[in-house]
Amino acid sequence: MTEALYLLGATCADVSVLACSLVPNGLFAVQLSATPFHPQGGGQPSDTGNIKDISVEHVAIEGDEIIHYCKQPICLGQAFAQVNEAQRKYYSRLHSAGHLIGHLVQELGWTPIKAQHWPEEAKVQFIKQEHAQEIDLQSLQTQCNQYISDHLQCFIKTNAEGYREVNFGFLPAYPCGGTHVEFLSEIIEITLTESKLKKNKLTIHYKIPDEQQ
Repeated sequence: MTEALYLLGATCADVSVLACSLVPNGLFAVQLSATPFHPQGGGQPSDTGNIKDISVEHVAIEGDEIIHYCKQPICLGQAFAQVNEAQRKYYSRLHSAGHLIGHLVQELGWTPIKAQHWPEEAKVQFIKQEHAQEIDLQSLQTQCNQYISDHLQCFIKTNAEGYREVNFGFLPAYPCGGTHVEFLSEIIEITLTESKLKKNKLTIHYKIPDEQQ
């Protein structure tokens, strides 16, 4: 099983390349002993970057392993793995923004059930509970940005059942295997772009400033 260094916030590491094979799409599937690359999952896109200066195009969980899809083959043995840090930060900001929206809408009687923290497609979906309140996007956006300005800190812990949980300041924890900002202020600002209600399911779309450049 690949050791998930990204859960500790790592963006680079000396690792061992254990396997490398050509796959039908023309990329090379690379298995490492440990990885700083966050695989796609939990609504978060995968990291990209380099292993031994070879471009990593996509990272996925397959069974018990994390597989890195690379443009060229990589020799077995020791290697240096480096994540695209600007992209990682952007994805972390998007993910943390989704958590914040989830918390605040849940307080209004809507239960979060699914989220997608992708650039240009970021959204959180909720299911309506019996006493759910009507959502006013402008008021919700103002509240989100107030929490951001409050500079709440991120806390990551493992609960009694062995699951990883993430929370910000006094807000309750969510089970999560994604990457996050250290403080909500790093999000800078949340813009709520649209809300859709269909069959008691509410979808809120959002965006944040792109600070990759």
